[in-house]
Amino acid sequence: MCDHRGTLINDPVLLPLTEDEYWLSIADSDIMLWSRGIAAERGYDVFVHEPDVSPLAIQGPKAVDVVSHLFGDWVRDLKYFGHRETELNGIPLNVARSGWSKQGGYELYLKDGLRGGELWDLVKEAGKPYDIGLGTPNYVERLESGLVSYGADTDDLSNPYEIGLGKFVSLDRDDDFIGKEALTKIHAESIKRQFVGYLIEGAPLATGNQHKLPVKNDEAHVGFVSASAWSPRVKSNIGIGLVETQFSEPGTKITIQTDTAVGDLGAVVSKLPFDIPG
Repeated sequence: MCDHRGTLINDPVLLPLTEDEYWLSIADSDIMLWSRGIAAERGYDVFVHEPDVSPLAIQGPKAVDVVSHLFGDWVRDLKYFGHRETELNGIPLNVARSGWSKQGGYELYLKDGLRGGELWDLVKEAGKPYDIGLGTPNYVERLESGLVSYGADTDDLSNPYEIGLGKFVSLDRDDDFIGKEALTKIHAESIKRQFVGYLIEGAPLATGNQHKLPVKNDEAHVGFVSASAWSPRVKSNIGIGLVETQFSEPGTKITIQTDTAVGDLGAVVSKLPFDIPG
């Protein structure tokens, strides 16, 4: 989702349920207020609100087996970002094939908040044969995969073309969607920054950045590293971020200015996703 400047303001998943009911499963910004404002200004006959819906993510290489164990083999045929309304032991759900993982997985959208504990127990039991475990998004894997995180990897000027989402922008549509004029201009003029990977020198870094780290070419500030960590699979410190297009070619040498006693670190621009040996 973009504002009128063509700037990214969220990267939600859209789930059309019926002809007159849609869900936006959002990232970290208040899209409900934005949607209410747009609906009012454009005179739409809609009611924008937050329903009693909570997503439970099942992610990883065995996710499809766990979810098919719960619901049946039809879940294997769901396309990515596809979804279907169903139930489990009478618990109302919407099963979607999505999630913040290169490996893929599913999200179970629970439509009755009073039955969350029951759903959790059912998933836990179904996952036992597959050694299911609790977890959070795998930070290092998301760097290796080049998965973009709204807010973490973007700033107040980021547009879809910079971060590799240009293929999802349809400028030839007849409708005047929000940001169309600005995005048309950005596309015609070509982008000034590019989302890239970085192979970073030095001893293994701790996972995560407190804030975006400046990237320099000589003494000029040319971009930033939004996230970094040691990757055991790449066998290097890696990072991702935005850099001026003229410095975005893989192999370009740059310098990262850290906020620690480590000081400046040499780095080389890399393509995304990173190459995993073997």
